[in-house]
Amino acid sequence: MAMKWIKTIKNTLSIRLSLMMVLAIGILLIVALIVMFHFSWLAMKAEARGDAEQTLEGTSQQIDNILMSVEQSAGNIYFDMIMHLDEPELMPTYCERLVRGNPYIVGCAIAFKPYYYPDKELSMVYVHHKDYEIDTDGKAELVTQTTFTDRPYTKQVWYAEPMNTGRALWTDPLKNEATEDEPLVTFCLPIYDKSQACVGVLAADVPISHLSQIVLAAKPSPNGYSTLLADNGSFIVHPDTTKLNYQSVFYQIYEGADHSFLEAAEAMVAGEEGYKPFYVDGKKWHVFYKPFKRAAAPGRITSDLGWSVGVVYPNDDIFGMFNRLLYMLMAIAFVGLLIFYLLCRTITHRQLLPLTMLTDYTQRIANGNYHETIPSSDRKDEIGQLQGHFQNMQASLAKHIDELGELSTTLKERNEELAKANEQAQRADRTKNVFLHNMTNQMVDPSNQIIVNVTSLCDLYESGNMEEAEPVIGTISQQSKVMVELLKDMLLTADNKTETGGKS
Repeated sequence: MAMKWIKTIKNTLSIRLSLMMVLAIGILLIVALIVMFHFSWLAMKAEARGDAEQTLEGTSQQIDNILMSVEQSAGNIYFDMIMHLDEPELMPTYCERLVRGNPYIVGCAIAFKPYYYPDKELSMVYVHHKDYEIDTDGKAELVTQTTFTDRPYTKQVWYAEPMNTGRALWTDPLKNEATEDEPLVTFCLPIYDKSQACVGVLAADVPISHLSQIVLAAKPSPNGYSTLLADNGSFIVHPDTTKLNYQSVFYQIYEGADHSFLEAAEAMVAGEEGYKPFYVDGKKWHVFYKPFKRAAAPGRITSDLGWSVGVVYPNDDIFGMFNRLLYMLMAIAFVGLLIFYLLCRTITHRQLLPLTMLTDYTQRIANGNYHETIPSSDRKDEIGQLQGHFQNMQASLAKHIDELGELSTTLKERNEELAKANEQAQRADRTKNVFLHNMTNQMVDPSNQIIVNVTSLCDLYESGNMEEAEPVIGTISQQSKVMVELLKDMLLTADNKTETGGKS
């Protein structure tokens, strides 16, 4: 079937012309589409990058607003609390005020260095919402306790680090054994007494699950999300809560994540700014990231937290419309080329109908129908001129064929006459040969007799007997006359045959 189709294409000029035009238009169209989609892809990529940067900036500001709210709330409590450090019974009240006064804070701890109060080695109060639920109406049940996890608070990072550095700070996510079943980020504020000695720590806990909900509520795209990584790779913001509780970004490497995912994770943890594609479960994603920076404010410590904020888009969210448009245009281009081919095929077929007609007529002429009349054409273009030339050629050919026919008839008649003359000549030649043969046979006896008589005459002449020689001489003379007559007859017959042959 395919070979038959190929043969049809090779033998049909209109199909070949149509395909060549479609091929030329198709090449131009493909080049135009490639150029157009290349620059469209660059523009879309630049637009996606701009949108991502705006989303990154907005996400950073949203997170920073939450952090600043916690810091300001803690600062307000702090300045009131340091006036009453010698009243330990008021510490739970300050903790409760902080927890109820800020919707982002689920727990507050105030811990002092060992023997700050002489009658106590360790002095700590921790107030938090029951089950660490967010207080939406200000009536959530609070739990007050004097410990936080099973370890002494002096060995916990939220206390030890601000005591050692003397600076306010945010901890990396506290998970597993470092917290009480709720992953937290904690704002730690060192407490200074009147002598400017660091005597304790005020800590405000923010659940990263709630922080994630707030940040993720503003989706960057239909299927995209924002993420926030600590400097140790722990997730602070992520749509998958299981990753908030236990995993770091590098844990997914052990679950078979693509190496491109590791490159993107390492770049974020290293505090770089940029963009990287990566693959998860065979699906392509794009992450735009930059270091998380806190806004400057009077009295605020804006030291680098080492966090990195990122916006993750699935490939379809960025280039989905582009790809759909590409497929749509490819389909339109294919249908357009098909329609163009059909139009070209129809037009070229109609334009080449005279050539098809001329092909049929020339085939008939080649088969011997020299008097086939080629119709006239009203067209003035090359095809019309070609048809006119073929018409003139056919008329000339028919005329020459007629002349050749007449000449052939004349030659045939001449050949028939020559054949008759040749037959007559051959018949006369055979008659002559028979006559000569007969005459020759008749001359044999007289010739032999003459020879005998001449021999006898010679013998008589030698013997001198002349009387007997006379009859012999007479016989020789008579035989000579006979031969002379025979020769005359032969000459006469030859002359007659010659004349007869010349007339033929």
